[in-house]
Amino acid sequence: MNSKSLQSHPVLTGTLLLTIAGLISRIIGFFYRIFLSQTIGAEGVGIYQLIFPLYALTFSLTVSGIQTAISRFTAQAVAASGSNGIPPKDTGLCNDRCYLTAGLILSLFLSFLCTLFLYYFAEPLAVSFLDEPRCKVLLEILSFTVPFGAIHACINGYYYGLKKTFVPATSQLFEQIIRVGCVFVIYQICLEQHRPITVSMAVWGLVAGEVGSVLYSVSFLRRGKCYGSKLLGLKQIFFMSTPLCANRVLVNLLQSVEATMIPGQLKDYGYSVSEALSVYGVLTGMSMPMVLFPSVITNSVSVMLLPVIAEAQEKKEQHYIRNAVRKTCFYCLVLGFSCTFIFLLLGKWMGRVLFANELAGTFIVILGWMCPFLYLSTTLSSILNGLGKTTITFVLNIVGLAIRIAFVIWGIPMFGIKAYLWGTLLSQIVMAVASIGILGKKI
Repeated sequence: MNSKSLQSHPVLTGTLLLTIAGLISRIIGFFYRIFLSQTIGAEGVGIYQLIFPLYALTFSLTVSGIQTAISRFTAQAVAASGSNGIPPKDTGLCNDRCYLTAGLILSLFLSFLCTLFLYYFAEPLAVSFLDEPRCKVLLEILSFTVPFGAIHACINGYYYGLKKTFVPATSQLFEQIIRVGCVFVIYQICLEQHRPITVSMAVWGLVAGEVGSVLYSVSFLRRGKCYGSKLLGLKQIFFMSTPLCANRVLVNLLQSVEATMIPGQLKDYGYSVSEALSVYGVLTGMSMPMVLFPSVITNSVSVMLLPVIAEAQEKKEQHYIRNAVRKTCFYCLVLGFSCTFIFLLLGKWMGRVLFANELAGTFIVILGWMCPFLYLSTTLSSILNGLGKTTITFVLNIVGLAIRIAFVIWGIPMFGIKAYLWGTLLSQIVMAVASIGILGKKI
């Protein structure tokens, strides 16, 4: 079997595993969102969605760059290892287990700091940043997820680098089942004891899901020794993850600003506070997840492409990288245009029947146009990261966010929420076209 076949096999099997687990997880999540919309209402969903930009911000600060660094260095260490599993000294690499240990140390240190900050500053964050005092309790509960999410992400990054996706795939599914199951139990207890149904129960579900997924993932880790300097591994992880973390923190900070501005701009358009939160909840809690549902396939491909591209670059196999880019573009466009056709045809029916909300259907139809560009930019960004071109992906993300924020600031007060949908579509087109052009020049 040639080198190309050996490399493509783990990509295909890994993608298949992640896709199956992701599809099942999203199907569960799909019905879960319907359940939430019926129990806490559109306004409650809007309040719940407001905390997610801060959730993403803590993830980007504590582990996102570290997970990528673990995956990339693990893949390179495995590619450079001899029969004894230890990379030669002249490669400047430690063994794979050393990178996992270093990543966990760095990530846990940052996550504990974030937990303390999020818990003790929940009130000013809710009042001043999110402009919604009711988010205070939600942020306090959310803070407990940070260290567990960090451990889970580091272990996933390690297995992605090994191109073994069973643990990440099944832990994702396990997390979703625990989350939904916990919320349903809390809901039943509230009904039996005649307590009010609040948004807090959904956040407690997040905590339970992260704790369960960590216990599950850790149970698969076997004892292993670190070969090479732990300090060297920590240094390599730190220097690669720092610009990645900084980039993603800035990106997520801008995303947080974007998300928190939308309800305020909707009020300038003429909506009341309740109406603005309801529209925001319909968009982010109903319509957007429906349009993003097929992206489980492209997300799975993206996760597997990063370590494989890094390994191919280590072995200087340019031909393999070129083929990967071509095939990625082709299949993403086929999937994207197929999804666009489905959402244009059935979007309004989905909103009316699945969510009992006409507005959700309108949003689905408009957002359906961005599918080809969204799926393409996601996978091409992963290839760029695998090639070490993290600065380019950062710039592209900033450009896309700048376009969306411009539409939020100047478009929503004049045209309502549809202006944001137009801005989202335009940003994805720009990012996809730019990614194709840059990769075309680089390879």
